[in-house]
Amino acid sequence: MLSYLFTNPLMFAFSLIALLVALTIHEFSHALTADHLGDPTARLSGRLKLNPFVHLDLTGLLFLFFFGFGWGKPVPFDPFNLKNPRRDAAIISLAGPLSNLTLALLLALILRLLIFIEVPVLTTVGFLFFIPLISLNLILGLFNLLPIHPLDGFKIFGGFLPKEQAKDWFQLERYGFIFLLMLIIPLGGKSMLDAFIRPVFSFLLNLLVPSSYFGGII
Repeated sequence: MLSYLFTNPLMFAFSLIALLVALTIHEFSHALTADHLGDPTARLSGRLKLNPFVHLDLTGLLFLFFFGFGWGKPVPFDPFNLKNPRRDAAIISLAGPLSNLTLALLLALILRLLIFIEVPVLTTVGFLFFIPLISLNLILGLFNLLPIHPLDGFKIFGGFLPKEQAKDWFQLERYGFIFLLMLIIPLGGKSMLDAFIRPVFSFLLNLLVPSSYFGGII
């Protein structure tokens, strides 16, 4: 994404807007789900807003710029306000990546509609803005499903484990960032994370938007 800044400034601008939208939808969905499940912590912390700047995490943003994978500012919640703390925490965590994948699907349907009605101006605008939006929502959704702290997948996975196994699982939280760096740092020119995520991302992107329509953006 950062390479666009020098090679294609317009695409960089569209990608930056798409990134802010994807992150905002992701974190807002966490906050909305927590509030719906009875915990007002996110709302009282000012996170129940569609304002991208309250949801940005500097480290997660830098990871997105330089590595293509990242996260937003974690949404706070108090498990004591939840009826079933472990299960509800998993549901709150799932809401973020699920919202990104759902938005990617909806945008792909709209883009196909624009292609079908054959209005050149609308189709061009759709390509310029929707392709980065679909791509970034897929990346954010898939990446955050990985079962590594601080990603959502860690709490999702732990929320559905038997109680005793869950206790052991959550002990791994302290090592999450180390595991994340091991996955992201390239070895031999390619990171393990890219090897795991890229094929799934490419498959889903080509499923939603056939490559013939966007000239192999990935």
